[in-house]
Amino acid sequence: MASSSLLVGAVDVLSAFDADHTEWRLSDLSRQLGVPTSTLHEQLLALCETGLVTRVGRGRYRLGWRLLKLSSALYGSLPWYGPAHAAMERVARATHRLAFLCVLDGQRVLCVARSVQGRDGPPVAGELDFDLPAHATASGKLLLALTGRPLPDTPLAYTPRTVTDPTTWATEAQAIRHAAAAVTEDEWAHGTGGVAVPILDSSGTVLAALGVSVPTAQLRARAALMRTLRDAADEVSWTLGYRPSPGVTPPSRP
Repeated sequence: MASSSLLVGAVDVLSAFDADHTEWRLSDLSRQLGVPTSTLHEQLLALCETGLVTRVGRGRYRLGWRLLKLSSALYGSLPWYGPAHAAMERVARATHRLAFLCVLDGQRVLCVARSVQGRDGPPVAGELDFDLPAHATASGKLLLALTGRPLPDTPLAYTPRTVTDPTTWATEAQAIRHAAAAVTEDEWAHGTGGVAVPILDSSGTVLAALGVSVPTAQLRARAALMRTLRDAADEVSWTLGYRPSPGVTPPSRP
C-alpha cells in the first residue's frame, strides 16, 4: 500500500504541471495539492533523482528532460499519430479554429494534441485542458458513442444543455453512430461548441477523434467544418488502410 501511495503522489505532482504551470514553487505546489511541504519535498527529490523533475532554483521545480524520452517512446508506438497530427494542423489552418486530437483512455477522454494555427475569434472552453468531460464535448461524445460506452457515473451538468440522462444519451449515441460524427452546442460552457469525427485503423477500430472547438455562433458553418474534418480524417484512415463499405457505419471498438 505504501508503494501505491508513493506512486499516486508522484503522479499527482507530475499532473500539476501544465501549460499554465510550467514551474512550481514548493510552497505553492503544497497548497495546490494539499500535501505537507515536508512530504512533497521528499516526493520532488525522488522525482529529481529519476530525471522526471528538475530543480531550477531554491524551492522551484520544472518537468525534467527524461519525460521527452518517454513521450517519444509513446508517440513512436502509435503509427497513426504522425499522420493524424499533420491532419489536425491542416484543419486548424483551413478553418482558423482550435483543432484537436482526442483519445479514450478507460473512462477518460484525453486531448493529446491541439493546434491554433491561424486561429481567429474569441477563446473557447478547454483550450488548455488535458482531461475533457466525455459527456459534454464533441470528441468525448463521439468516442463514447462509437465504442458503445454509457454516460460516466454521476455526470456533471455543466450547463442546462449538458446531457446527463441515460435515456437521452442512448438516443443521441445512436444518432452519433449513424452519422459517425458528433456536435455539441453550449454543453460544456456557454458560448462554446464543437464538431468531431473519427480516425479509424484498417479494421475500422476507432483510434481517435479529430475535431474543432468554436464559439457557438460559428456553428452556423458546421456543414463546412464537417466537410473539412471528414476530408482530413478520411485521408488519415485511408493511409492507415481503412476501406469503407458503402452505407456501413464504422464499427465500434470491442
